[in-house]
Amino acid sequence: LATGPRQNNGIFYEIRTYDIKPAKMKEFLEMVNKNIHFRTAHSELVGFWYTELGAMNKVFHIWKYDNFSHRTAVRHALANDKDWQGKFISVALPLIEKQHNEVAYLVPWCQLGKPPKEGGVYEWVTFQMKPGGPALWGEAFRAAINAHINTGYTRLIGVFHTEYGLLNTVHVLWWNESPDHRAAGRHSAHEDARVVAAVRDSVRFLESQQNALLIPLQCSPLK
Repeated sequence: LATGPRQNNGIFYEIRTYDIKPAKMKEFLEMVNKNIHFRTAHSELVGFWYTELGAMNKVFHIWKYDNFSHRTAVRHALANDKDWQGKFISVALPLIEKQHNEVAYLVPWCQLGKPPKEGGVYEWVTFQMKPGGPALWGEAFRAAINAHINTGYTRLIGVFHTEYGLLNTVHVLWWNESPDHRAAGRHSAHEDARVVAAVRDSVRFLESQQNALLIPLQCSPLK
């Protein structure tokens, strides 16, 4: 099934999820903060986070590419970068249990945002929607997202729709000042008739949902 409409350019985002060996999480994060510059010399890092709630010993990182030719050129350059291979990859691989990647586009009605200040937390929400793509559930999903935005308790950073990986998956990245601020906002939203109505309409197309609270690394552009 086609993934539906997207923005009128070739830009896409590679979303990488790594499971880190539990005893090696601290070592991995310290290594990334120290040596990520070998990777960002080749392409743009959007953000790098580790999970605090909703999953254990996971990291999420998002990379931006102009098109698939750009990604191919970057991967080729990395394969020939001795610093990257020797000071990052060779150190990181023994610390990682599993890797997963997806390619996703921003939905057409969303631009990648930034938090109003540093020091908050991020929420990564994955929606598995019914097959059919945005032609089936796009309007209802957008209305549900906008209903939450309109409450004012949270800041939308991005809505990503998969192109490679499990299709009909939508990842939504939110920013909040703190976990407590998020909890209070969610409580208020659940009592807002506009939010309740929008969610009831959208959930007709929902198969599953998973949330994770993310903490940005020091090296993350989004933090």
